[in-house]
Amino acid sequence: MSVSPSDIPMMRIKGGSFLMGSDRHYPEEAPVRRADVGDYMIDITPVTNESFARFVRETGHVTLAEIPPDPTDYPGMPPERAIAGSLVFVPPPRPVALTQPIWWHFIFGANWRHPEGPNSNIDLRPTHPVVHISPGDAQAYADWAGKALPTECEWEYAARGGLENAEFSWGDTREPDGRIMANTWQGNFPWNSTKPPEAFRTSPVGAFPANGYGLHDMIGNVWEWTSDWFSLNTAEPRSGCCAPRARTADETESRGGGGTLRRVMKGGSHLCSPDYCQRYRPAARYPQPIDSPTSHIGFRCVKRLLT
Repeated sequence: MSVSPSDIPMMRIKGGSFLMGSDRHYPEEAPVRRADVGDYMIDITPVTNESFARFVRETGHVTLAEIPPDPTDYPGMPPERAIAGSLVFVPPPRPVALTQPIWWHFIFGANWRHPEGPNSNIDLRPTHPVVHISPGDAQAYADWAGKALPTECEWEYAARGGLENAEFSWGDTREPDGRIMANTWQGNFPWNSTKPPEAFRTSPVGAFPANGYGLHDMIGNVWEWTSDWFSLNTAEPRSGCCAPRARTADETESRGGGGTLRRVMKGGSHLCSPDYCQRYRPAARYPQPIDSPTSHIGFRCVKRLLT
């Protein structure tokens, strides 16, 4: 039996039937339907910087954010701007209209090693979730670790922690008895965070309570990739989100038509807020372009079991 090189501990999940989705929130989550999953193992936490660094050392993998874009893939891009980088959340200094996500900046040199740009690093963040990860990067790690990316169904089943149709991973109250249960936005989004400066972005994995399955950070901290393509038969998001704006359905109908395909992300992030993006719930989902890693997207892996 092979042993995974990944040092992220896993939890065994007994498969079963559950109610997936929500009819009470954003339209892309509907309808509630019965879904089934088999037995599998899932990472207890998102993949961390230290674990991803080990993968990079052993494989030499270069992430998408570290590769300069090809101007021919982006009509209208000036060649001099074909520089490697990624999208970083930069809070505006004052209240702004929430209709356009002007807080996202493409910063040259931003990547998993330098989350906020070339002058930042992860030296003091070894146990924070790795960010600026594309689905291709996540898949490469999963292949190295002898694991897989979860399906949307597997991810949501695990996130619910055994609770049937509950609002959150821990029940139906966002902050039971005033207790903050996940790393989400505190304050007025996107300009006024009431967190201490050192807690403004990601937090160490496991810093918040586990759900009923013993899994940490299924809600908040970082969005997590799944293996599922966003279905064009499902309603498009019509309200704001802390993620950069998704492409429209028409732009993604053809792999060769100039649009960017999108994968389903789950779980929300440290930017999800009650006054803007209420996607800190197991049922929530968001269609993210596969060529757009950001400073709040990570992942975790699964290993499916024979029954």
